[in-house]
Amino acid sequence: MRRALALAESVLYTTAPNPRVGCVIVRDGQVLGEGATQPPGGPHAEIGALRDAKTRGHDVTGATIYVTLEPCSHFGRTPPCVDAVLAARPARVVVAIGDPNPLVNGQGLARLRAAGIQVTTGVCVQEALALNAGFISRMSRGLPWVWMKMAASLDGRSALHNGMSQWITGPQARADGHRWRARSCVVLTGMGTVLKDNPLLNVRDVETPRQPRKAVVDGQFAIPEDARLFDGGPVILFTAREDAAKASRLADKNARVIHMPGAVPGRVDLGGMMRWFAQAEFNEVHVEAGAGLSGALVGAGCVDELLLYLAPVLLGDAAGMVRLPMLEHLDAAHRYEFIDSVMVGADLRLRARVQATWRELMQRVALPTSV
Repeated sequence: MRRALALAESVLYTTAPNPRVGCVIVRDGQVLGEGATQPPGGPHAEIGALRDAKTRGHDVTGATIYVTLEPCSHFGRTPPCVDAVLAARPARVVVAIGDPNPLVNGQGLARLRAAGIQVTTGVCVQEALALNAGFISRMSRGLPWVWMKMAASLDGRSALHNGMSQWITGPQARADGHRWRARSCVVLTGMGTVLKDNPLLNVRDVETPRQPRKAVVDGQFAIPEDARLFDGGPVILFTAREDAAKASRLADKNARVIHMPGAVPGRVDLGGMMRWFAQAEFNEVHVEAGAGLSGALVGAGCVDELLLYLAPVLLGDAAGMVRLPMLEHLDAAHRYEFIDSVMVGADLRLRARVQATWRELMQRVALPTSV
C-alpha cells in the first residue's frame, strides 16, 4: 500500500478534478503491475496497473490488488474500474479509504464482495486521505480543502509597516511554497495583495505540467485592468459590485467575474465563494493573502489548514499575519493541531489543521477493516 501511495503522490499535480490514486498488483511477493491515475479522460490507477501487468506478460488471476481509493463503480469520463477488476479475477483487493462520491460510496466494494473477492480496507487511512483531502471534502462536504500559506518572523510578523515583505523567508522556503501552489486547483488572494505586490500568482520555482487557476477577492471591483496576473491564463474575480462594462473588458483578458455580495455591503460572501469553488470542481484552494482577507477567511470558517513558514528573524513592531477581532476569552480562539514540522533551508515549515474537520473527513472515508 505504501508503494501505491507513492504512485498516487507521483501524479500530485495532474489528476484534478479526479482524485490521486495509486494501484499495485502483487502475487507471491512479486509486483505484477503498477499504475497511477492519469489526467482527466485518461485511465484510472487500476486500469493502468492491469495494463502494466499485461504488458509484462503476467496473468493477475488470484493476485492481490492494492489501491489507495475504492474502485469507482460508475461511468464518468471512463468506464467503471470495478468492472475491469472483476474481469481480472483477483483473490483479494486491499483498499485504503472509501470514496464518498454518491455515485460510488461503497458500491464498488459491494460488487467485489458479491463476486466472492476478499476485501480488506482501512490500510494507511491517514496517508491516503492526506493525498485527497480536497476531493474527499468536495464530495462529502460540498467544500474544497483550503490551506492558507503564510511567511513570518519568529514573532509572527509578516511585513513591515511600510508594506515591505520580500523576502522574510529564504529561497528554499519560497520554492516549497510554489510546490503547494502547484498541487492546488486555484491560488486565491485579495485586492490588498494585488495593489501592494502586483503578483503573477503562478507557479515559477518548480516544474509543473499545469498552472492552477488564479482568483481574487475584490469586493469593490477595483482591480487594475493592467494587473500582471492578467497574463492570458484564466482568472476568477469575486466581487460585490457589478460593472458590466469592466467585466466585459476583463473577459477579453480571460477573466471571469462572479458577482457574490455578502451580508456586509461591499464585501464578498466568502462561504458562498468556497461553495462555488466546489461546484466548479476545485478540490484544493491555496490562499496567499494579506492580514485582512486571511483574517476574514479564518473568521468565516473557510480555512482548514495553515501552512506557515517561520524565518529565524525578529521584526518587532510590524504587521501581523492575520487580522482578527480582539478576544475577551481564550475559549473564542481559533484552534488548530500541529501535524508536521520540517526545516526548509534556514526556515521552519509548520502545518496545522482544524481537527474537527479532519475527523469529519476520516469518518466519511472509514470502512470496515475486512470482510
